[in-house]
Amino acid sequence: MLRNLLFITLLTWAASVTVATAGEDIAKAKDHPLLTRYPDAYITEYSKNYNAVDFSVGAAGQPTMVETIEGDTTSLRYFYESVEKQPSPLQLIRNYQNAVKSLGGEVLFERRPTDTDGGETTLKVTTNGKDFWIKVLPEIYSSPTQSYQLIVTEVAAMAQVVTANELLDELNKNGFITLYINFDTGKSDLKADGLATVKEIATMLRSSPAIKLSVEGHTDNVGNAAANQTLSQARATSVMNAIVAAGIDASRLSAAGYGQERPVADNRTEEGRAKNRRVELVKQP
Repeated sequence: MLRNLLFITLLTWAASVTVATAGEDIAKAKDHPLLTRYPDAYITEYSKNYNAVDFSVGAAGQPTMVETIEGDTTSLRYFYESVEKQPSPLQLIRNYQNAVKSLGGEVLFERRPTDTDGGETTLKVTTNGKDFWIKVLPEIYSSPTQSYQLIVTEVAAMAQVVTANELLDELNKNGFITLYINFDTGKSDLKADGLATVKEIATMLRSSPAIKLSVEGHTDNVGNAAANQTLSQARATSVMNAIVAAGIDASRLSAAGYGQERPVADNRTEEGRAKNRRVELVKQP
């Protein structure tokens, strides 16, 4: 079974591509810290550099789209040691999908293997302030043993630094504030940067005791609509509870989740989906 590792620190390697002898990793090659190899495989090609990578996205039965993601990219090609130990292409895809899901990530695309195509999957997970885009490509062209590619691109997650005065100015001008608070995929627990934003919200509310707010959560359209509504409610409630914990009277606050019902950008692009994953503070009468 594929072993999962959480990404702890960003490692930097010089860009290089070399070829290994059978059964041994090439010199200086390493598994990506987020995900390790399928058992009994060895690295035959390796590179680490800043690059732009095309990732296939789209739900089953829908037209396939391509997202070009720029970031620190690790590209690995693995070969299996023996025919007896190598998985089927579908088994490989499922193992990586399950590994990423166990980290709170999601499947953005799947092309099932056929007799002439090893298939493909695109995965994404957010952890420690970074978005990780992952491509797994089983290869069925060699004989008797086969290979697969693992490509991981790391990009900084959307962050927002605001002050209490900026929050108040925007609230008075527009009647609402849009916040991009980083949550792990599928989770509602506030992280350090989210707690810093909550501190500024509480400061604003203490300086303006007449203001009441509705904390409203929104998601993109990836996944099940009902689950997205539940997640958006949980995130809104998490932010509200943190504001109360910072010393603001709970009677001044309410929380609501709208899931994917109210997009502000195009869900067909990653940039648009990132804008739709938001928390809004709406001024109440």
